[in-house]
Amino acid sequence: MTFGVKGNGAEIGWMDCRLLLGSKSPRRRELLGQLGLPCRIVDIEVEETVDHAVEACKVAETLSRKKAEGYGGELAANEVLVTADTVVVHEDVVLGKPHSREEALEMLRALSGKVHQVYTGVTLRGISNRVSFTEKTDVAFRTLTEREMSFYVDVYKPYDKAGAYGIQEWIGMVGIERIEGCFYNVMGLPVARLYKELELLVNGHGTLVHEGAEQLA
Repeated sequence: MTFGVKGNGAEIGWMDCRLLLGSKSPRRRELLGQLGLPCRIVDIEVEETVDHAVEACKVAETLSRKKAEGYGGELAANEVLVTADTVVVHEDVVLGKPHSREEALEMLRALSGKVHQVYTGVTLRGISNRVSFTEKTDVAFRTLTEREMSFYVDVYKPYDKAGAYGIQEWIGMVGIERIEGCFYNVMGLPVARLYKELELLVNGHGTLVHEGAEQLA
């Protein structure tokens, strides 16, 4: 990413970024919109699989990088591509999106009365650099009844949600006792961390200041 100079001689900073969101998630779109930065949705088609050797806590970040690499469009000097993935991990096992009613119920039964982790991996890619990071939130469910779990699955149909639940929905309001970490991370995008990473990515001259940033060839 190389930020130039505005027509009046003022330097272009991170607030002048135009974000490209490589995600179909309406929740990520809504959260990015609330940051107040211009955002455009772009399509990225990649196979969302990772090597079995990848640790559960690194799966989301690995997938976010894979999505960033899969974007075939060109980026302008003031554009940042944002890709993300969220996984629910229970006892070191990744719970993806359920494919059926029974699978959704099985996931909720596994989470009921226990603490699990939600990891969201995010990659920010400019025209010449890229930064990836992972945010973790611990989520504690109270013990749920079969009736509650069946009601939630039948009414809200959480088949597009990792771990078969959305914290912002009915199950989150009545079933989650506490969380440790970012609430928005569980929704699918750690916006506070994203905000800080954008600040680190671009200073007044558009140069990298993040030690973990990766230069792209």
